[in-house]
Amino acid sequence: MRYVQLRAFHYVAISGGFSRAAEALCLTQPAISDQVRKLEEEYDVLLFNRHKKQVSLTDAGVKLLEITHRLFEVEQQALDFLSESRVLRAGKLRIMADAAHHILGILGAFREKYPSVQISVQTGNSEEVISSLYRYEADIGVLGEVPKARDFLIHKLNSSPIIAFVARDHPLSRFSNIDLTELLQWPLVFREKGSKTRQKLEDLALEKNVVLKPAIEAEGREAVREIVAGGAGIGFVSMAEFSNDSRLHPLSINTREELMDETLICLQERSNGTLINAFFKIATEEA
Repeated sequence: MRYVQLRAFHYVAISGGFSRAAEALCLTQPAISDQVRKLEEEYDVLLFNRHKKQVSLTDAGVKLLEITHRLFEVEQQALDFLSESRVLRAGKLRIMADAAHHILGILGAFREKYPSVQISVQTGNSEEVISSLYRYEADIGVLGEVPKARDFLIHKLNSSPIIAFVARDHPLSRFSNIDLTELLQWPLVFREKGSKTRQKLEDLALEKNVVLKPAIEAEGREAVREIVAGGAGIGFVSMAEFSNDSRLHPLSINTREELMDETLICLQERSNGTLINAFFKIATEEA
């Protein structure tokens, strides 16, 4: 097994094809194909399913990619260490957040200190945040819980209770709170499955022998807000994520306070990366 063979496999896997891997490594496609073929032949294993111009990882390929992710992450950390000033001048940082507004202050401070670093922020539910970190598609995650897995470096940002909210002209807008059992009388607007807010609310209701069923399921927090603002039902969010929207009215829920713990996380094995380390350091200073 040679380094160039593992590197060829790794780039085909993360790039999604032999041509893209060749472009990334400044090699020809036949050279990349030959290196992967030799690796497969030497160990009598099929790493990619090849169908016309499409390639996908086999089970063996998925397991090997988990290893090469760690291998090339260490290599990248060594490169970052040797060229730290360059990384902080022109690096790229990818953030996957369940709610980006939790890190606005950190982003501002980071941009002020490292104005040349390119930052991308994508949003998704809790499952998508965790998955993107494990697949190395994101460097840092923002999550509405404290992960139980020991794979992560964790920095707690804040905690806030789950609240309900309705449109300003909704009959419930005359009140400041609502009982769980009262929710059964109204159409409910839930986020998609995988949302930590939804999961915690449903678990809390079950403790009280109340089964909450959504009349509408919507993909993402913004979609829920717009649907509720249109008068279609009651939505739910953590208090910290409730925006100052004149169309909406918040309602506290009369039950045991269920807190959403917003955290900044990254994989432990990647925590020594220059940009990740710099972001966490600023998060600690801002706190």
